[in-house]
Amino acid sequence: MSYLTFKKDRKLDVIALGRLCIDLNANEIDRPMEETLTFTKYVGGSPANIAIGLSRLGMKTGFIGKVANDQMGRFATKYLEQNHVDTEGISIDQTGAMTGLAFTEIISPEDCSILMYRDNVADLKLEVSDVSENYIKNAKSLLISGTALAKSPSREAVFVALDYARKHQVNVIFDLDYRPYTWHSEAETAIYYNLAAEKSDLLIGTREEFDMMEKLTSDGPSNDAKTSKKWFDHHAKIVIIKHGGSGSIAYTQDGLSHQSGIFKTKVLKTFGAGDSYASALIYGLLNDMTLQEAMRFGSASASIVISKHSSSEAMPSVSEIESFMKTAEEILQTSF
Repeated sequence: MSYLTFKKDRKLDVIALGRLCIDLNANEIDRPMEETLTFTKYVGGSPANIAIGLSRLGMKTGFIGKVANDQMGRFATKYLEQNHVDTEGISIDQTGAMTGLAFTEIISPEDCSILMYRDNVADLKLEVSDVSENYIKNAKSLLISGTALAKSPSREAVFVALDYARKHQVNVIFDLDYRPYTWHSEAETAIYYNLAAEKSDLLIGTREEFDMMEKLTSDGPSNDAKTSKKWFDHHAKIVIIKHGGSGSIAYTQDGLSHQSGIFKTKVLKTFGAGDSYASALIYGLLNDMTLQEAMRFGSASASIVISKHSSSEAMPSVSEIESFMKTAEEILQTSF
C-alpha cells in the first residue's frame, strides 16, 4: 500500500522549494577546518539535492527558489539544468544578496561539521510573487524544507506555495531540515514548523527535529508513536522518523508502523544522507513501491552517498542503488 495518491496527468513529479547554494567540501580528510587549505565546489542545499537526486533516478523535477545575481548563482542554476531539473521557478535576486556557502569539515566519519555563511542570502529573499500557482498545479508533489521558513519573505512564499498545493491536490512533502543557526529562537522555529506540518501529507525528520517541534506543546516526554499521531489529525498520511545508524520508522494513518534498517558501507562523511534518503524514498512512492520497499531504497541511497565526497554529485541512479542492495549487508534494529 502506497498511502499517497499522485495525480497521473501532471507534467512534473516533484517540485522542490527552498535553499539552493554552494557546498565547499574539504579535500584534506582527517583535518580540522583550521588546517584545511583546499575545497571542492558542489551545488548544495537540501531541497536542491533532493531534486537532483530524483532527477538522477529518472523523475521529472522542478525547482522554486531565488539565486544571487553572481557567478555562484549562475553556477548553481546551470548545474540544475545540466541535471535535467526544470528551472522555470528560479528567480534572480536584484537586491545584492549573496549565494549561501557551506564549508564542510571532515575530521573523521564520526566527526563531520558544516560551517554555514547565511547572512543576507538570496534563497531567503524568495517573494510571494516569485511563486507561480500554475507551476505548482502542474506537479504531483511539492517538497519544502524547514530552512525556507526561517525568515521573511521566504517564509510567506512557502505558505503561499502550500496553499496552492492544497488547492490543486498536490501532495506536500515536508523535509524538516532544521538548521538552528538560521533561526532567532526555538519558539519561533516550533511555531512555523508546526504550521507547515499541518498542511503536509508526508513528514520526514530526525527524532531530534520532531522533539524541537514539540517543545511548545508537549505535555510530557514524547515518543515516535505519539509524535506521528499528532499529525494524522491534520493532513499527514505518513510520518517518517529517522534514528541515524539505527535506521528509520514510518507511521501511517491506518495505525501501522514500518521499520527500515541501514546498509553497511565505508563511511567518508555523514552529511548528504538525509537528502539521498528522501530522494530515493520519494522515487519509490512515486513508482508504486510499498512503503517498506521505498524506505529500504532510501536507506541504500543514503549509504552510497555517505561513502563519497559530495552530496549532489554523488546522487545515484536506480541501477546503482539496485546493484548496491544486492551486495551490501542490511542491518535492522529490533527497536528504537
